[in-house]
This record gives sequence, structure tokens and C-alpha cells, in this order.
Amino acid sequence: MHTAADNIPPQTEGEHNDFIHFADCETVEEAHQLFLLAKDRLKDISQWHVFSGPHSAKFAITDTKGAEIYKMAQKGDLFSIDLPLPTPGSLAGDGKEWVRIEAMEEIIDAHAESEYLTMTIRPVANPRHPDKATAHFFSHASTNTFIVERYLNHVSAAVYGRNEMPNNSGTGLYDTVRNTIVALGARNGLSGPQWQPLVKGLLNR
Repeated sequence: MHTAADNIPPQTEGEHNDFIHFADCETVEEAHQLFLLAKDRLKDISQWHVFSGPHSAKFAITDTKGAEIYKMAQKGDLFSIDLPLPTPGSLAGDGKEWVRIEAMEEIIDAHAESEYLTMTIRPVANPRHPDKATAHFFSHASTNTFIVERYLNHVSAAVYGRNEMPNNSGTGLYDTVRNTIVALGARNGLSGPQWQPLVKGLLNR
């Protein structure tokens, strides 16, 4: 039987991080309604900073040329991440990190034991300079998989980072140094202040 966890890419190199938050409900119906709310929040990427709180990065879905648009996330969408100060921005990303949603799977069934939404993102080049290097402090091999899941009357939200390695291939000197410093900080726990509030915020009632 296929499960949400099957959509997490295998860990083969670099580091990994897991962030998860749980909510227990009185009934399966209540859990289903919370799951639907959390699922829509996960798709509403432009509002992630609201769910995460005042110290969050800013997220924005863009069109293929990098212009911000407002829509619910779909497979193939690009979005930018504007890290909070004092983190320096990358030159390749015009001050931002860039990722693409490479996979999404949504199973909704209020009468089943479980239902879930999974979304996997991967660092990519800045769409304004598509011929340039990956515009993110992590390499193109790295992924984050976001999962909102209901099992019976329990709901969870999680982020699974896999194959996290600094992006220092094909980048200029500034970005190589910057990406290495930021990536090492994220691998050593500094990504927690971003993802832990998000997964908690997705389940706020």
C-alpha cells in the first residue's frame, strides 16, 4: 500500500532534517476538517510567513519569468524564498532562493484510515537567469518534502529535508562562500526556526 512517506526522496548524501507537529482530534470528522484546512494552508505558499510568525522568510509563487503571482500551489510551480535578515542574499538569485515543486500527491478520503497531501521541492536556477547556476544555498540534489496527513483522528504536518549539501558548484566566489556558510548553518539546526513554526502553524485551530 502506497503511503505519504513513500514520496520522500531517499537519503543518499549530505545531511537530513525532519520537523513534525501533531494534533489529536476528538473525532475522525474533526480530524478530516483540520486536515482539509492544513492542506489548503500548505498550498497557500504566499501566506506561509503568516502561518510561521514574524521571524519567517517570505515566500512567493512566481510565473516562469520570476514575476510574483498569487495562486494555490501546483506541481511545476516556481517559488522564491526571501530569507530574513541578517542572512545575506545570493547574487545568482537576485537576493532570493529559488525552488520548483517537482512532485505533489493528494489523497482525500474522509472515510479512509488516512489521507494526505505531499509536496516535494528542489532548488533550481533563478528564472530571470535560467542559464545560470542553481540559485539556492543548497545544491540541486537537495529536497524538502512537505506532508500534511490524517491518520484516524490524528493530523500531522511535517517537513523532511534530504541530501542537504552546500551549493558551491558553478557559482561565483561570493555565492560559493555565502552558500556554504548558510547551508552549514541550516544543516546544523538553523532551519528549525523556519520549518518548526510552519508545521505548527499549519495545524493551528
